[in-house]
Amino acid sequence: MDNKVIVAGVGMTKFVKPGDNEAYPEMGAKAVSQALEDAGISYERVQQAYAGYVYGDSTCGQRAVYDVGMTGIPVINVNNNCSTGSTALFLARQAIESGAAECVLAVGFEQMRPGALTSVFEDRPSPFDPFDEKCDELVGNAEIPLALRYFGGAGLHHMQRYGTTLEDFARVRAKASRHAKNNPLALFRKEVTPGDVLQSPVMWPGVMTRLMACPPTCGGAAAILVSEDFARANGLRADVVIAGQAMTTDTPSTFDSGDMMRLVGYDMTASASAQVYEQTGVGPEDLDVVELHDCFAHNELITYEGLGLCPEGDAPKFIADEDNTYGGKVVTNPSGGLLSKGHPLGATGLAQCYELTNQLRGTARERQVDGARTALQHNLGLGGACVVTMYQRAA
Repeated sequence: MDNKVIVAGVGMTKFVKPGDNEAYPEMGAKAVSQALEDAGISYERVQQAYAGYVYGDSTCGQRAVYDVGMTGIPVINVNNNCSTGSTALFLARQAIESGAAECVLAVGFEQMRPGALTSVFEDRPSPFDPFDEKCDELVGNAEIPLALRYFGGAGLHHMQRYGTTLEDFARVRAKASRHAKNNPLALFRKEVTPGDVLQSPVMWPGVMTRLMACPPTCGGAAAILVSEDFARANGLRADVVIAGQAMTTDTPSTFDSGDMMRLVGYDMTASASAQVYEQTGVGPEDLDVVELHDCFAHNELITYEGLGLCPEGDAPKFIADEDNTYGGKVVTNPSGGLLSKGHPLGATGLAQCYELTNQLRGTARERQVDGARTALQHNLGLGGACVVTMYQRAA
């Protein structure tokens, strides 16, 4: 990257259930204020803002940041499904790297409703129509809610191809709970065992139980990105750097492969991570900590392989050997991930940034990964977009 991009400040609200939340302007403004305080600058220094949310009217971003300040800067609203927060981060990073700005805000928030995700606009074609058609062809079960059917179907294909078991997915969920118990901002902090996960209500017989799915969640998160020159001139901390980043969207293989894993973004993940590894010269074997998009336990498992953390088909062994947690090869989702921390769509990508920034600073407390210097973020949205970001601790 021509201009080094520094993560100068991060902020995050506690994630809560719908009904327990403040309204989105309050959540967004709180996250922004925290990020500004963490960076040690005032809102007047921010030159651009990218605001991410999925469920909201146009210009909700302005409504949220106006509660922090009204300085007349560009406020760009971003909606890229579940990868919305990291898309805002991607745009903010581009602004710094290109030299268009020296201090940029990325904020994400979501005020969700209880229950499964559904379409809002029923009077026009859905962007998921081609996904639904292919899903009908590959796994059927049209009565199952949309997201559950997609990711459960991906897990089912992994089971059929590699002999993966329901126990493997249960171990992923149990690991998430062990990590989340040390995260005061997580929605679910109760530790559960694989047995507890398997005994939770069945959502798809033989494929998924309720605890294997992330909950609808409300919350906000934000990051202040600055150039190296801006950090130096203003005496800001510059110890966390975005070393590489890539965004990918669907290719013909999404629909032509006859593979549910590819329908839910496996190839986007593999392509984005490969680009980032090439940009940085850092491989998956060099990573200390990863925050990845575990909207379902099934997606965490297949994403191990998509990111190259283990070979294709080896995810069950990777899990059984506990190479996905403290003491193993790489700590995945020390925050508790979407499964336990929660998944407010617009905020998720920036909450991942919050976690990894604290990990590289050494300020993650009970969740701290010893000696963490290199971190990878993976945020996926169906429809589709995938953003992979590499962070490093400056020497």
